[in-house]
Amino acid sequence: MKMEKLVVTKKENGKKLSKFLMTNIEGLTKNLFYKTLRKKDIKINNVRVNSDIVVNEGDVILAYISDEALKPKVKIDIIYEDDNILIVNKPYNLEVTGENSLTEILQEKYKNNEILPCHRIDRNTKGMVLFSKNEEALNILLEKFKNHEIEKHYLALVYGLPKENSKRCEAFLFKDNKKAKVYISDIPKKGYRKIITTYKVLERRKDNISLLDVEIETGKTHQIRAHLAFLGFPIIGDRKIW
Repeated sequence: MKMEKLVVTKKENGKKLSKFLMTNIEGLTKNLFYKTLRKKDIKINNVRVNSDIVVNEGDVILAYISDEALKPKVKIDIIYEDDNILIVNKPYNLEVTGENSLTEILQEKYKNNEILPCHRIDRNTKGMVLFSKNEEALNILLEKFKNHEIEKHYLALVYGLPKENSKRCEAFLFKDNKKAKVYISDIPKKGYRKIITTYKVLERRKDNISLLDVEIETGKTHQIRAHLAFLGFPIIGDRKIW
């Protein structure tokens, strides 16, 4: 059972309890809200409630909700499977590893903790992820990734129209853990690591937009997003400023 403690802000004053909770608790649906309400597992200012009342600024709300109920319902799109490997098309807004991740969902589905990812892609990136189904397969695949025997291609829709149809770009990246941000330089600097990003232009579209096929020889944090932005081709929809 997970306990959520929330305080109503001035901006949220006058909202219905259901709307307030569904906005602030990830994975909470209307059906689950009413189920929790019927069980009297929601308190406002230490008083149990059983109706969808209006909340006011300063109200302290406690909601007791099953962890299992809050887990995302994810449809698993299996691209390929055999006795040793599994290739899954990861949806948007799902981590590869961690709590309620694609890895955890697959381990529960197959009842097998040996199912492990051989690489990762960002939470907000859709695409294929390769999993091993046993330790021997994992070791072989990790070695092939290390030796660049397996290619990873990323499709990126960007602003800008590159002059070259393809280009191999080298730069240097610094990861600032405190600010959760990375910085790019075209010259070596202390603490910066070398990165190599290659792109091919697949399409040049109207409105100053291009579709790129991107490969990275070095896999650093936010490399593609930050490096493309540094080159003048920021990814459409990327809210970070690099």
